[in-house]
Amino acid sequence: MSKCIFCDMIEGKLSCHMIYQDDDCISILDKYPIDNGHSLVITKKPYEKIMDMDVDEVAKLFSKIPKIAKAIIRATNADAFTIAQNNGKAAKQIVPHVHVHIIPRYNTTETLWTKRKILTENELDELAQKIKNYLE
Repeated sequence: MSKCIFCDMIEGKLSCHMIYQDDDCISILDKYPIDNGHSLVITKKPYEKIMDMDVDEVAKLFSKIPKIAKAIIRATNADAFTIAQNNGKAAKQIVPHVHVHIIPRYNTTETLWTKRKILTENELDELAQKIKNYLE
């Protein structure tokens, strides 16, 4: 697989709003969130689709989600969250690198899946720091 935008973020060649990192993955705020706190958990190894991973690697990836989601929920005061993982263009996978969406949901809003917000760099910085505080 050729390098992608996520590979550049993992290698530090491209800036992102990182909220979590370990040996296997990073988690960043989505630059075009469906709702406040929408984040991605991205494998450090450049797999295109989840079927390219072995079972242990998939388990490791998904084992990070409860901790990261809990911090996002606490930081954003969300009421719930959605998890999504797309594989291939037909499934609307935009970046060909395995990643899981954690999308906070709020009882007071009726956010559409296809409607995205554009936050400023300052808004993303502040939210990333707030989530990181709950991960420590």
